[in-house]
Amino acid sequence: MNTNRLEAFSDGVMAVALTVMVLGIQPPGGTHLDALLSMAPQFLTYVLSFVYVGIYWTNHHHLLHAAERVNGKVLWANLHLLFWLTLIPLTTAWMKEHIDAALPAAIYGLVLLCAAFAYYLLAHLLAGLHGHDSTLAKAIGCDLKNKISILLYAAGIGLAFVHAWIADALYVAVAIMWLIPERRIEKLLAH
Repeated sequence: MNTNRLEAFSDGVMAVALTVMVLGIQPPGGTHLDALLSMAPQFLTYVLSFVYVGIYWTNHHHLLHAAERVNGKVLWANLHLLFWLTLIPLTTAWMKEHIDAALPAAIYGLVLLCAAFAYYLLAHLLAGLHGHDSTLAKAIGCDLKNKISILLYAAGIGLAFVHAWIADALYVAVAIMWLIPERRIEKLLAH
C-alpha cells in the first residue's frame, strides 16, 4: 500500500495535538503587562511543545516522502509514534502548571523519549521494508541524531529530580539540535 493515507492521517492527528495544546492556554488574568508577563513560563512551555510536534511533522513528512510503500508493521509503528505525540498536550499542560516541579518535567521527558524511540522504530521498519540498499535506508543511516536525543531525554528524566530547569534545558537543547535542518533524505532523493 502507498503512503498517502498514512501521511494524511498522521497530519490530521498532529494538527489536532497542536490545536488541543493551544486551547489549553488560558488568557491572562488581567489587562496589565504584569498579567501577560506572568504567563511567560506557560507560553515558553507551549512554544517548546509546538516546536517538538513541528519537528516530528517535518521529519515524518520527509520520511514518508522517501518511502514508496508501507505494510502492517509500519502502520502500527506509526500509530505508536502518534500515541506518544498525542500525549504531548497533556504533559505540556501539567508541566506549565508546575514549572519547577520534578515529576511533570520527568514525565514530559519520558513522553519525548518514547516518541523518539517510536520514530526510530518507524524509520527503521520503513528502511527494512525498502531494503538495506534503498535510498531510504541510506538516508536514515545510523540515525545518530535520534540516538543522541534518546540519551539526552533519559538524562533529562533523571536530572529533573535534581532540578526541573536542568531537564528543561536538555529538552530545549534537543529541540535546537533538530531545528538544524537535516538534509540527508532530500539530498538522496534529489539524485
